[in-house]
Amino acid sequence: MIPAAFDYVRAGSVEEALAALAEHGDDAKLMAGGHSLIPLMRYRLVTPGVVVDVGNLNGDLRGISVADGTVRVGALTRHSELEHSAELADACPMLAHVASMVGDPAVRHRGTLGGSLAHADPASDLPAAVLALGATLVARGPGGEREIAAADFFTGFLESVLADDEMLTEIRLPVSGGGWNYQKFNRRAQDWAIVGVAVAENAKGVSLVNMGSTPMRATAVEQAVAAGASAVDAAALAADNASPPSDLNGDAEYRGHLARVLTERALKAAGIA
Repeated sequence: MIPAAFDYVRAGSVEEALAALAEHGDDAKLMAGGHSLIPLMRYRLVTPGVVVDVGNLNGDLRGISVADGTVRVGALTRHSELEHSAELADACPMLAHVASMVGDPAVRHRGTLGGSLAHADPASDLPAAVLALGATLVARGPGGEREIAAADFFTGFLESVLADDEMLTEIRLPVSGGGWNYQKFNRRAQDWAIVGVAVAENAKGVSLVNMGSTPMRATAVEQAVAAGASAVDAAALAADNASPPSDLNGDAEYRGHLARVLTERALKAAGIA
């Protein structure tokens, strides 16, 4: 389908982008790589009157740095940059690995970390990774910057706590220590995950892909691991408090089974339980 008519603004700075958002309110949408917004527009699931293109902004919004035990990633850093960064592979290898599993090379060369997180798709890989890693997301708006824990960022299907006049600028993660693993089950290599599981020892995090209306932490598993449960016993709780969808790829019961199997594999592979 063809998107509904819209005006196009190419922002030359963060300030210009924020000014456009402030002027047009909820009628405006930010676009970075476009892989999340454009499909929604083509199906007319969203019909913004103004598209504000921030894809060519660089500076602090793009790049990876490590200092004082913290990894800082600009929101416009592309998946392919995460995938191939030697610095990230050393400081936060799970994020680099998960980025390498997003879509295909064409998607990874245009898609951005901030765009993926702001899109808030529960079937997406990277939101689960930042949840398990205990990331902090930095948003900028008219009132300045604010820090948001990844666990508090996702509020509903394709919804987050970002205000209409805010944009993500940076993702901060602790330097990794200990085991980690990411398990993803799909029908074809480039498909969305039917179910996925991310575990990170340093953040004591276990998160699930496509097991509810939001990217979610598997808190029952985390608590069981913290109490000394085995991988088998902890993984048995993976679907607790989850609300997996039923669709052509599998019903809720099947997804619950996958979550338990993949969580057990991930915990064992990471050496966490």
